[in-house]
Amino acid sequence: MGLLSILRKLKSTPDQEVRILLLGLDNGGKTTLLKQLASEDISHITPTQGFNIKSVQSQGFKLNVWDIGGQRKIRPYWRNYFENTDVLIYVIDSADRKRFEETGQDLLTAAPASEIAEGLNLHTIRDRMWQIQSCSALTGEGIQEGMNWVCKSVNSKKK
Repeated sequence: MGLLSILRKLKSTPDQEVRILLLGLDNGGKTTLLKQLASEDISHITPTQGFNIKSVQSQGFKLNVWDIGGQRKIRPYWRNYFENTDVLIYVIDSADRKRFEETGQDLLTAAPASEIAEGLNLHTIRDRMWQIQSCSALTGEGIQEGMNWVCKSVNSKKK
């Protein structure tokens, strides 16, 4: 097989699919984050009833992003979406301090990543990679950095 045919084969290789699950409380920014990832207008967001799915190309990956509603009555069904999920992104609205306890955190302010990790005992998780990424679903700031980490992590897991 010549170099040209190897290059053609590599080029024709379809993007690896990655299933991403967005979870978090209702009105926490999940749908806004999803629309930012898909480069869609975020001026009119309605509460998610059930789920939304969008596919986004990023760094040679086809990211299938599932945005699951965060209403209290829907949360018991979240576990039904875990199977075949490669990445879980838990969205927290750090401006909504009243709901930190509902999120499962005992934080009173928007804390630095190290304090959030400590508060959630993330340092005890040794069988999975995790990352805390500060971002704004409204401005898009920090989202690309988070997705870069996701793609890099999926790539390193493949090897």
